[in-house]
Amino acid sequence: MNRQLLNHRLLFFIILNVLFINSLFSSENQRNINLVDCIFQNRGEIYFKFKINSINKIVSLTNVISIDNVDKNIVFAYANKLEFQEFLNLDFDFEVLPSPGKKIIPKMLNTFNKETLYDWDYYPTYELYLEMMDAYQTEYPDFCSILNIGYSVDGRKLLFAKISSNVNIDAKKPRFMYTSTMHGDETVGYVLMLRLIDYLLSNYENDDRIKNMLDTIEIWINPLANPDGTYAGGNSSVYGATRSNANNIDLNRNYPDPEAGPHPDGNQWQPETMAFMNLADSLHFVISANLHSGIEVANYPWDTWERLTADDQWWQYVCREYADTAQFFSPTNYFTDKNNGITNGYAWYTMKGGRQDYMNYFHNCREFTLESSDIKIMPAYQLDNYWNYNYRSLLNYIEQVNFGFHGVITDSISGEPLEAKVFIEDHDIDNSFVYSELLFGNFYRPIFQGSYTITISSENYYPKTIEGIEVNNRQSTEINIELLKNNTGIEEFTFNENFQITPNPSFGKFNISHTLAYDLDCSLRIYSINGELIYYSPDNQLPSQKVLSIDISNKENGIYLLEIESGDRKAIKKLVIN
Repeated sequence: MNRQLLNHRLLFFIILNVLFINSLFSSENQRNINLVDCIFQNRGEIYFKFKINSINKIVSLTNVISIDNVDKNIVFAYANKLEFQEFLNLDFDFEVLPSPGKKIIPKMLNTFNKETLYDWDYYPTYELYLEMMDAYQTEYPDFCSILNIGYSVDGRKLLFAKISSNVNIDAKKPRFMYTSTMHGDETVGYVLMLRLIDYLLSNYENDDRIKNMLDTIEIWINPLANPDGTYAGGNSSVYGATRSNANNIDLNRNYPDPEAGPHPDGNQWQPETMAFMNLADSLHFVISANLHSGIEVANYPWDTWERLTADDQWWQYVCREYADTAQFFSPTNYFTDKNNGITNGYAWYTMKGGRQDYMNYFHNCREFTLESSDIKIMPAYQLDNYWNYNYRSLLNYIEQVNFGFHGVITDSISGEPLEAKVFIEDHDIDNSFVYSELLFGNFYRPIFQGSYTITISSENYYPKTIEGIEVNNRQSTEINIELLKNNTGIEEFTFNENFQITPNPSFGKFNISHTLAYDLDCSLRIYSINGELIYYSPDNQLPSQKVLSIDISNKENGIYLLEIESGDRKAIKKLVIN
């Protein structure tokens, strides 16, 4: 009886403790909710900082909040209400900081007045931005086309300026892309990109460098990727700009991630994200960059992985070129953050769902993140200085699209362009290979100087490998490639049933006979296994009772392909010289 009573008391004590602990958690959770409501009030996001005792904490924190910068053991970050509620559960001490979008009242321009428009000492209102973009197209109709790729949450336009010397036709040119201000409160790049559009268009006739760029490259520039964030305070001013879009989502955490999957931030793809994803699906960009501000550094991939890209040497080279050029044309200490102006993304801090990794991994592009200013919304009178610090570097990077090796891939018989994969042996990893594209079969592969072996492959074609391709930095190596179609199994007559080749293998002399009941007028072609045409005889007759002899004994040992074509019929047979 006493033991039973003791057990009941013990059970009662355990239940009381569970209820007490639950009430503590409930009270703590309620206090956090009240704190969040007090901090946010009518705001959709906050900016704050806190300390960490180990950089390894970043790996878990990056899935909770939107990290903006990590300086030693101080983390600067943004969060919406749900994100901050989760952050509070991690029990960090924090300090809420003034919103970067409200630190200054910037000078705005709202009228299209050419006397003041090209002073570039202002931020445009949203309506003036639309008017400026339309004016570029109106003034330079043969060089500039303004395209709206979609709409923001609040219905603002996502505009691109497409710039080329033959902008209204499909041309055999590589595509380059600049986009800016996907974080709405990082507005320096917004004005830099508007000015770059103007600079390219207005200097075509009097600057040989610009003329060559527009003659050989199709340039796409999007000055404002998050208009709802930039004009969160209203269309008349960038004061009150926010990092996130109108749904309080950080767009640079909203893309599919190579490691974390399609929705690394736990949110559905935003309208702005989907518009850019659709563009990248429809057009291949060889090289691109995504402009931000808040620090001065060229950030190259990967952000999501610690391992380096296949082209790490090339990334360090082009980012070093950007930083060195910007430093040369600016005051001391400009663009010197991290490793003197450049950094690997993961080495700075890891993040998931960024546009940079999305373009590199899923679209075989070369994109880096350009942080052009340590001030997010800069006083307008300083914008001209930052243009002069950066525009030469911006031009240098565009030109990289023409360097490395490039060429056209076609069908060896018809000459028709092919969509084919260009893979660098003992080099390419993590989708660093590229593809040729239709309409022209053209491909472009930026790469650091060296000697390379590439393999070109396309469905229903024999692959072709080329060794010893030499590439120098800031130079172009052209390689035009023909692939031989593999028709095995679809030809209307076959070697097994209709033809005989003896001997095979041989020393290079082959006898061809057939069992057809008629003389066969045909052409003969012999290709190396890599697709090189080594023998062609357009007018051969194969009499039904006779044998045709072929001598290719001057060729090296190996496998060759004999193609017999008669009208619309074709047969292919493997030849072996041994």
